[in-house]
Amino acid sequence: MTRPAAVACALAAFVAGTVATAAQMLLWWLEATPVIDTLLRDARLTAAIVMGRGVLDEGAAWRWDVMAWATLIHFGLSLLYALIAWPVARRLAPVPATLVGAAYGLAIYAVNLYGFTWLFPWFAVARGGATLLAHVVFGVTLLGLCTAWCARRAGTAGGPR
Repeated sequence: MTRPAAVACALAAFVAGTVATAAQMLLWWLEATPVIDTLLRDARLTAAIVMGRGVLDEGAAWRWDVMAWATLIHFGLSLLYALIAWPVARRLAPVPATLVGAAYGLAIYAVNLYGFTWLFPWFAVARGGATLLAHVVFGVTLLGLCTAWCARRAGTAGGPR
């Protein structure tokens, strides 16, 4: 992967991770789920991967170390998933990229919320429609950005490379 491609891949991961988080928060709000409490819960679920199960028993209070670990893990996984998707995304036109992105988001949901629960069973509580849709948003955003940025670098209108 060239340096410009690596930068584009990292940016796509960051943007997709951010957009997916915003979409999930919006979906929680629309379904009348307490947004901040649920965000802090999910941060504890994620941070517990590194910090241990003890952090799960804490209430819905803001802790910078929990948020820092959760953010690092979230964007680390976003980057890993972007690196996996990049070789496929760079060869897709926009419409197929959207469909592949949605399927990729569903696959990531299965890995994150069913596969990872073998190691970290506390993630089962985060399963649900809002989380599923947020993963689809992540996949569509990620593949869409990768495809668009590859097309721009290649000087095409978005066709396969």
